[in-house]
Amino acid sequence: MNNPFANAMTQLDKAATIMKLDRSVHEILRQPKRVLTVSIPVRMDDGSMKVFTGFRSQYTDALGPFKGGIRYHWNVTLDEVKALSFWMALKCATVGIPLGGGKGGIIVNPKELSEGELERLSRGYIQKIYKYIGPTQDVPAPDVYTTPKIMAWMLDEYEKLVGEHAPGVITGKPLSVGGSQGRGFSTAQGGVYVLREAVKKKNMVPSETSVAIQGFGNAGSFMAKILAKEGYRIVAVTDSQGGAMNRSGLHISELEAYKRERGTVLGAPATEPISNDDILTLDADVVVPAALENVITATNAPMIKAKIILELANGPVTPEADEILHKNGVLFVPDILSNAGGVTVSYFEQVQNAYNHYWTEEQVLKKLEAIMVAAFSAVWETKEKHNIDMRTAAFVLAVGRIAEGLLARGLV
Repeated sequence: MNNPFANAMTQLDKAATIMKLDRSVHEILRQPKRVLTVSIPVRMDDGSMKVFTGFRSQYTDALGPFKGGIRYHWNVTLDEVKALSFWMALKCATVGIPLGGGKGGIIVNPKELSEGELERLSRGYIQKIYKYIGPTQDVPAPDVYTTPKIMAWMLDEYEKLVGEHAPGVITGKPLSVGGSQGRGFSTAQGGVYVLREAVKKKNMVPSETSVAIQGFGNAGSFMAKILAKEGYRIVAVTDSQGGAMNRSGLHISELEAYKRERGTVLGAPATEPISNDDILTLDADVVVPAALENVITATNAPMIKAKIILELANGPVTPEADEILHKNGVLFVPDILSNAGGVTVSYFEQVQNAYNHYWTEEQVLKKLEAIMVAAFSAVWETKEKHNIDMRTAAFVLAVGRIAEGLLARGLV
């Protein structure tokens, strides 16, 4: 089993060698600044008591408050949370927003909990970590199996504990309590802006470009919908139960309606089934891993036929696979660039909360596009300068910016 934190450190070491990173900075960046492990007792609906384990990894705040999601998943581990907090720090630095990296998680299958149990768990988590989060300290957000509703419960619990309104403590909130327009689909939208730039670099035309998307959750389904509107041909999508393929192009709105009714895209009319493994090696021009980490490995990387891999999930490609893809001429756009739309609009949400003044969706998307295009350009320039792959280029750029923050503070 791939260890995500070991993968993250391999990526850091590779970038450090290329950029001749100061040894003290390198040493500091090999560990999170703080890691919290908490036990959360929850009274279940049947009257029994169950204790859940939660984590919060705060990696570096050299450039600003820690920032990152909270995931509810039965496979959450401390190493995973540490890796994700590291990648969040790099993601914020890559797109040039003044935030650090954090990540949280609770070991739980949320599908097995009633709404009441889920609310008590969410409030219990905040009770355990509230002293270590806040608008100027650490700002959580939604992630796997967490929602705006859960963020609203967490916000309410935090405000009760501190005795004042503090909407900027958490992002990804409902609009009624300080959420931002565009936040719900911002990860996908940011990915679309980045893909647009990558397609230009490859001299491809959207209307002649086929796309396969592994993962049809929030990010993946919005990505499919937006790309289809822009003229791309979506030929296959998968979810946790399987997938649907039509080489002439899928009708995304019909597929969404089918999934709402059946809980999966598998078996949708006018489609062939395709597995989560096979979609990655499909002969589509663009493959978008939008599910979980470590899905493209040294085993299947040699079979990748896509011209572009755009990472919408966190850490879907292992370091060994990176080497193979680069050698085979596949342009892979790393998560810390391509899925940074979510954290960028979370940053906008914080700014709006601080101002107590809110922007239209059009204003949000215009600002998002400018940041994503500039970030792609900066990463591409770094790639060309060092003759390296896009991930290593993003790491070199981001680590360089974090190093500047550490040096400016006199920490090294």
